[in-house]
Amino acid sequence: MDAKIRLFIDDDLAADSRVALNSSQTHYLKNVMRLDVGGLVLLFNGRDGEWRAEIKSTGKKDAVLSLQELVRAQVDEAEIWLLFAPVKKTGTNMIAEKATELGVTHLWPVITDHTNVERVKIDRLKANVIEAAEQCRRLTVPTVLEPEKLSQVLSGWNEERRLIVMDETGGGDPLAEILRHDPAASFEAILIGPEGGFARSELDAMGNLPFVTFASLGDRILRAETAAVASLAIWQALARG
Repeated sequence: MDAKIRLFIDDDLAADSRVALNSSQTHYLKNVMRLDVGGLVLLFNGRDGEWRAEIKSTGKKDAVLSLQELVRAQVDEAEIWLLFAPVKKTGTNMIAEKATELGVTHLWPVITDHTNVERVKIDRLKANVIEAAEQCRRLTVPTVLEPEKLSQVLSGWNEERRLIVMDETGGGDPLAEILRHDPAASFEAILIGPEGGFARSELDAMGNLPFVTFASLGDRILRAETAAVASLAIWQALARG
């Protein structure tokens, strides 16, 4: 029987070691996927690759698995951050899920002048990115950062990291052209604005910063979720391709 279920855990993974699952993971294996002793599962932790493991015992709230073999070795990932103004719950969840699938390494909610949703459930975002990583066969899980105001983000920014600001006003060159002529460096970030766009004062302030590059996705006004997916897909195809 091949292992098809993937779980992210924090424990170190090594040959012949054993790991204990938490209650929610145990519930998922036993009651949702109907696995019992002898069942096979794939485990990853973002550091030690992906391992095939066998269920050795199960209780009401825990399960113990024995690691059998390394299935995929850990590989280096290009680092790409996504900063985004939170939108309504469904949209924010979608951004987290799709960003994970497209390789984002850091996910950062940013509060702008026109942001309508200021409360972000970080625990829910973290659960979303873990679930997405498990489903898309990714070996790592994005780091989810605490929400901050845009002004604070910019004032503390590491200038070695280029910040590509997706400007719906047309103030930048097409993102594809920027990446074709200036491929992504090791440190890159994309900023997606809120519903209604950035305030003029925000665009002016960012325009004076040496690490900011304005970019466009065309003439159409895209939803924040669409802009995030489109930007990351272009970055992945051109900067990493």
